[in-house]
Amino acid sequence: MMYLAIPSTNDPSSPPSVHFYCSSGGNAGLACATTAAALNCPATIVVPDSTSAFMISKLRSLGAEVIQTGASWAEADAYLRETFLSSPAANGVNGHSSSDEISKAAPKKNVYVPPFDHPDIWTGVSTLVDELLTSMPQISRTGVIDGIVCNVGGGGLLNGIMEGLERHDMLSTTKVLAVETEGADSLHASVLAGEHVTLPRITSIATSLGARRVSEKTWEWAVKEGGQSLISAVVTDAEAAEACLRFLDDARLMVEVSCGATIATVYKGGFLRRHLGKGLTDEEWATKNVVVVVCGGSNVSWEILEKYKKTFGI
Repeated sequence: MMYLAIPSTNDPSSPPSVHFYCSSGGNAGLACATTAAALNCPATIVVPDSTSAFMISKLRSLGAEVIQTGASWAEADAYLRETFLSSPAANGVNGHSSSDEISKAAPKKNVYVPPFDHPDIWTGVSTLVDELLTSMPQISRTGVIDGIVCNVGGGGLLNGIMEGLERHDMLSTTKVLAVETEGADSLHASVLAGEHVTLPRITSIATSLGARRVSEKTWEWAVKEGGQSLISAVVTDAEAAEACLRFLDDARLMVEVSCGATIATVYKGGFLRRHLGKGLTDEEWATKNVVVVVCGGSNVSWEILEKYKKTFGI
């Protein structure tokens, strides 16, 4: 998406023709800043007040301008749009423009890079399903994907997975468990309310999941497939933090607490089976292939994990 925003006639020796803007709890902004640096273009990342100093330092180390404002991502995003993209002079790419439309941006344009709510992002994520279908026959006797577990912030990852399953006609055979943490559970709150709702605030430590309202497309999937191929679930901050520490011991991989929410479903005894294997016998459940999307995340360090130990008594 960002590459296509660079005019094909742009001279590498000339000043950058676009300025990228992204609102983010951290990871999407980091991706934007990394890509902007590779394209030799400036980037401004607007993050909420809850974003850690650790993540902000990562963004600035890539040369990005970082502005911190607002209680959550929604306020940070509103500030970005109003400040940099609302005036005619900004000429920014906003809304759900296609990659072709983005590529037509004239020189000196401000280009908005959405963190999760854009079809191009979902299509890119959907290739995860393509890769799984290629890999599964090599690691599983049946080659069947019975379930996929992922976390949910604004819904970009979930939307892409659902798109990939739909493209391969797998929605009737593969269940998706969408996991959030308490206090950042905008999808689960919507499911319980039976309507698309906005959380009053984000109280979870999983700030990368800190969208007070999931995307319209995510809610569409919940309405269309909810209770069937799409199941919403919630874990606590403590469970997500403990999962990060246990995963570090077991896999020697360090992941942030937003990813820990996904992994917590594995460590929390019987959790996966209650949601994905209800009614199955022990023998039937033992044959099921469940894929857990370990998305990692960059907002993690030894110091952060040590803080979790003290906070939650782990």
